[in-house]
Amino acid sequence: MASYLNRVIIMGNLTRDPELRYIPSGTAVSDIGLAVNERVKKNDQWVDEPVFVDVTLWGRTAEVANEYLSKGSNILIEGRLKFDTWEKDGQKHSKLRVVAEKMQMVGGRSGGSGGSGSQTGAPQTQESSGPSMPPADEIPF
Repeated sequence: MASYLNRVIIMGNLTRDPELRYIPSGTAVSDIGLAVNERVKKNDQWVDEPVFVDVTLWGRTAEVANEYLSKGSNILIEGRLKFDTWEKDGQKHSKLRVVAEKMQMVGGRSGGSGGSGSQTGAPQTQESSGPSMPPADEIPF
């Protein structure tokens, strides 16, 4: 019996400001980059090595990210992996990215536009309007 699970939970800092655009149907989409530190041992010393992950947000989640997030913001993403392939100038290209289904802002706001700049105790969560998977405890295997 084959079982499949495509679930990603990742937390990191934005490497650039969100890039919001709208597709012809009017749906918002935003591409963000996350930097996640991976702790590795080098020469008897633990060091942080960044891992860079591309993430795509859809619908209201993309709009919220564009409005409230900027480079350096700390967020938690829950979603799935998507493998894209394309051909350009006769060369084949591919890329593995995360399609976000939920986004949670982890830090408080640190000033900027709109708001008093005060930090909030409760993290903000935004769910994508795209297709969702059942919670891990409901997967039948």
